[in-house]
Amino acid sequence: MNDLLNTLFTDARLWHGHHQKTTAPAPDPTGFDALDEQLGGLGWPRGALSECLLDAPGIGELQLVLPLLRQVTHRKQAVFWINPPLTPYAPALAREDIDLDQLVVVRTESHPDLLWTLENCLRSTITGLVLAWPGTLAARDIRRLQLAAEAGQSSCILFQSRREAHQSSPAALRLELAPDPSLALRINILKRRGSWPGEGCTLPLQARAGQADREPSATVIHGPWPDGSAQG
Repeated sequence: MNDLLNTLFTDARLWHGHHQKTTAPAPDPTGFDALDEQLGGLGWPRGALSECLLDAPGIGELQLVLPLLRQVTHRKQAVFWINPPLTPYAPALAREDIDLDQLVVVRTESHPDLLWTLENCLRSTITGLVLAWPGTLAARDIRRLQLAAEAGQSSCILFQSRREAHQSSPAALRLELAPDPSLALRINILKRRGSWPGEGCTLPLQARAGQADREPSATVIHGPWPDGSAQG
């Protein structure tokens, strides 16, 4: 009995009142100072799900995750793209110092196949990040994926419709994205772990944080693109 109690007390998932242990690994900074400030320095949570809610692909959501892609691939961890709406443009990603050897694109044929793929990618020890376009997910499916992310200590970003913004979700971070006419991305923080939602911010897409001196054409990514062609 003592051994069983000791096992329970050392389990970080057990609530210890004022002595509660933390199970979440350190988050990854977003790479954008304004967004990191709105997120209270928490950045992209690891071992958890994040949701990016938008009306249509290609509004700048890929550039939003570029710094995270760079961090994860430089750690030599795999990044899985599950059912991207169009083909990611490899030359643009390579230009942004993304290690293409760490990128894997997966297409699934059914909803059960999608959930199985997501869950196993998140639980894998080689995974650093999963980017997924799953369509509509039930809350129970999101909870299932959240548990898988916790088990694998990996990060997952689900790109879903803005219609889902009014639905509750167990995701740790929820961002509502919309294009801005001035070649920028408006971000409304609907939910963030451990605090009230932030006010949001607008990110200029022509330059990353700390790289404003670069030419816009060297940093803008308008993707994803159809097979074999680029835009912009």
